[in-house]
Amino acid sequence: MVVLVSGARGQLGQALQFISGNYPEVNFVFCDSSQLDITNFEQCEAVFNTYKPNFCINAAAYTAVDKAESEPDKAFDINTNGAQNLAEVCKAHQTVLIHVSTDFVFDAYYANGIAYYDREKRLPLKSTFGLLETDVPFPSGVYGLTKLQGEQAIQSTWNKHFIVRTSWVYSEFANNFMKTMLRLAADRDSLSVVADQIGTPTYAIELAKVLMTIVMAQSTDMNNDTKYGIYNFSNEGQCSWYEFAAAIFELSNIKIDLQPIPSSAYPTPAKRPAYSVLDKTKIKDNFGVEVQDWKQSLANCLAKL
Repeated sequence: MVVLVSGARGQLGQALQFISGNYPEVNFVFCDSSQLDITNFEQCEAVFNTYKPNFCINAAAYTAVDKAESEPDKAFDINTNGAQNLAEVCKAHQTVLIHVSTDFVFDAYYANGIAYYDREKRLPLKSTFGLLETDVPFPSGVYGLTKLQGEQAIQSTWNKHFIVRTSWVYSEFANNFMKTMLRLAADRDSLSVVADQIGTPTYAIELAKVLMTIVMAQSTDMNNDTKYGIYNFSNEGQCSWYEFAAAIFELSNIKIDLQPIPSSAYPTPAKRPAYSVLDKTKIKDNFGVEVQDWKQSLANCLAKL
């Protein structure tokens, strides 16, 4: 079985490489953007003709959330056109496409056209714990919009797909919030971190394992069309960015003056979701996934550092 992975140099791509040895029955093909530029349809065709993958995991994306506001064309080219190209070549080769998306497809003040989040109390207004796959997306920035358009391009092109939405991804690989906090703490005595945006950190290694759980499950019955669609995955629980930072420092035994601030005190070009906790019932039920609490996953990651 051949599994092609785009975006091999990103943190998810590196996480998939890290766990690849656990799957001796799989022939992994890892491609960075120089080997597989997903915005180049002809190159996509050439790579697929060479390797003839059974599965394609698309870990390539434009993820510079703030920069996307000033580079919308580039974000659209990678996140939307790139997803469209992969869907088309996957359809031509009967390759199952696993595409990684984001919580940024939601503004998370509103879902299904009604108020979802109480800005004053910082609490969700729904009885379910977290955003569902069936909630209507409402992105508020270029990054979230282009990722949503990428989802829609895949859905309209090729039915054999899994779209996995995730949030707040970190790892020992590449650049991410956890590594930024550790770097800043080495140079500063105090830090201020936003405390009114609520979500769930996701350890890239565990996201990679879940993607491979989907691959292995689907490979046993390639004619089973019942499980395709959109799924949520993050670790369990919820926290603010401030609480995430506090846990990083606590588990690393770093003493620092950490102060909570509102989003209004740290303006950014792109608006962040106020509440983007993802409900994971569907992926648990369909694939038997066991999800670890975010703090335990963070401790596991920091231990590797």
